[in-house]
Amino acid sequence: MNVATGFEALYGTAPEGIWAAPGRVNLIGEYTDFNDGFVLPLALPHTTVAAVSRRDDGVLRLHSADTDGGVVQLDTATLEPLSGGGWAAYPAGVVWALRAAGHPVTGADVHLASTVPTGAGLSSSAALEVVTALALNDLFGLGLTRPELARIAQRAENAFVGVPCGVMDQMASACAEEGHALHLDTRDLSYRQVPFDPAREGLTLLVVDTRVKHALGDGAYAERRAGCEAGARALGVRTLREVSAAHLPDALARLGGGTTARYVRHVVSDNDRVARTIALLDAGRTREVGPVLTEGHASLRDDLRVSCPELDLVVTAANTAGALGARMTGGGFGGSAVVLVESARADAVATAVEGAFAGAGYTAPGVFPAAPSAGARRLA
Repeated sequence: MNVATGFEALYGTAPEGIWAAPGRVNLIGEYTDFNDGFVLPLALPHTTVAAVSRRDDGVLRLHSADTDGGVVQLDTATLEPLSGGGWAAYPAGVVWALRAAGHPVTGADVHLASTVPTGAGLSSSAALEVVTALALNDLFGLGLTRPELARIAQRAENAFVGVPCGVMDQMASACAEEGHALHLDTRDLSYRQVPFDPAREGLTLLVVDTRVKHALGDGAYAERRAGCEAGARALGVRTLREVSAAHLPDALARLGGGTTARYVRHVVSDNDRVARTIALLDAGRTREVGPVLTEGHASLRDDLRVSCPELDLVVTAANTAGALGARMTGGGFGGSAVVLVESARADAVATAVEGAFAGAGYTAPGVFPAAPSAGARRLA
């Protein structure tokens, strides 16, 4: 992935620098981030790489090696939210968000290339946003911290692209460390690096891309968010973060069943699953995380109802073949699952999942190990 050469071919000069930002996979804690809750993502080795140079004439030129079409040229002064633009809306949204926050970004030439699978629930959009934000932060000397860059990237996706995501994806891409999962409190963006190195314990974390493309902008994600906010209002709390697992039965009794109660049960119980997972990792009991993952999948499938037959099949086939546990990860409606497995059984479990997909007539999944990797950084 020689983005410097590609940049020079496009723009006629060498870039001022090269940056990378990873995709992420979330170990546990789904749909909790916009409820001020807790999440535990890790960065993937797959990255979006950007070659970038400053401009001072208000022109923003964007190009991706991974899509058809030429350079997208925009005027930084006339960027408009929710105006379409496909992939280019993500980096353009970052420029818009930086300028809206008062930062003097006067244009840029950008060339991008990515190995993060798109539509797989692995945060290809966050990687694109964060790498753009980091490059512009460095080039224009903005002095923003990693959490501040993540907030800029989230604002780009929320207000410019129009996807009401929480901040987990951007924080994972910006702040994760190799050999760790990121325990993030999404209320104040405080975080702790939790040691998580499956290979050292003879374990493998597999990611299974179902090849079912998800689109979080289609309304289903927004409906879940609105339902969670309705539950918080009905319970008289600002966010569902304020409802503890101990008080969940009382909260559900007050809600009286129905869709909102299901959403509340998922969010409160998944916050608890994050706490349980971290306690197990801190105690060196990583194998015991497996059943917590499977429990989390059942909640996403039955309470939040964001799974799909392919994701359910991954979990069933993997666990039947001897995995320690598995669950869908990301926003759902397709995308990917994670599987925790003894390394000695990883190939057999992967083969079992592939066989189950073939037997069901589904497109063959993509299966790869996920080593907890470094967050966003400058490469050159």
